[in-house]
Amino acid sequence: MAHLNLSLACWDYDRVRALMDGTVRPEGINLNFQNLIVEETFFRMLRYREFDAAELSMSSYLMSLKRPERPFIAIPVFPSRFFRHSCIYVNARSGIRTPQDLIGKRVGSPEYQMTAPVWIRGILGEHYGVPPESMIHVTGGEESPGRSEKLPLNLPPQFRVERLSGNDTLAQMLTNGGIDALVTARKPSTFDGDRVVRLFPDHVAVERAYWQQTGIFPIMHVIAIRREVYEANRWIARSLYKAFCASQALCYAGLRETAALKGMLPWFNAHVEDTVALMGDNFWPYGLQANRTVLETFLRYHREQGLGDAAISPEDMFAPETLEDFVI
Repeated sequence: MAHLNLSLACWDYDRVRALMDGTVRPEGINLNFQNLIVEETFFRMLRYREFDAAELSMSSYLMSLKRPERPFIAIPVFPSRFFRHSCIYVNARSGIRTPQDLIGKRVGSPEYQMTAPVWIRGILGEHYGVPPESMIHVTGGEESPGRSEKLPLNLPPQFRVERLSGNDTLAQMLTNGGIDALVTARKPSTFDGDRVVRLFPDHVAVERAYWQQTGIFPIMHVIAIRREVYEANRWIARSLYKAFCASQALCYAGLRETAALKGMLPWFNAHVEDTVALMGDNFWPYGLQANRTVLETFLRYHREQGLGDAAISPEDMFAPETLEDFVI
């Protein structure tokens, strides 16, 4: 029986590299893996649905579920996770020294719906008493002008969102005082530790404490399949899920290799041991149950920021074929 030809757009993370090079092959699928940076993948999938499956912003994926046609369905594979306390940048002259100083300030983000800012605003609100409606949100291109929301927003009136116009960029406005702070995924080009600084300079210690308090390693992206592709061959959800798990297992094995450094960092092995000691062997879990707390927290943040639908549960996010295993 001929294999099904499927395109997949995803970045070249170590946990998916075995899928990229063909070491792992999804059952019944010829995979056309397109290695694209996330901004391009998200834009092309959300606007034009160019790929059969793709890495997607978790926030934008959830917003797509509010559309009548629900154009995508995800599998519980999370190619990107990131502690985001390191991603709050402030103008050193703004007077912002603590999270509470963000109240009333102009805070930039490339897109209001972007997953990283949703996590940051949620953490600021829940753990530091800085509700999202207490800031003025300024959106637009971080390094180039003209960026817009990939999916249209329909926010309640208490959330103040302004869009950049003309040739302004968030990175430049951060250094010249046009905005007071920036919450984003990519470090801005104007970050210099002088005029632009991090809100949490010792962010690793802060993020470790956050993990110890919450057990949350924030999920940024999911793998989503075009719904019509999934409906035509529902078995592909499980096939892709198994393949991503197999690829990740090879990555885990590489991380535990001690005969030679598998990564270029000089103390790579020590970093792996430190992470396992803090977070456990399976510190980057796939699947619904192992991620229920993370997903429920993000769904709550999404709703609290005017983006989400109260009717969506973690189970609603994923293909049902991926939610349980067979037993012998």
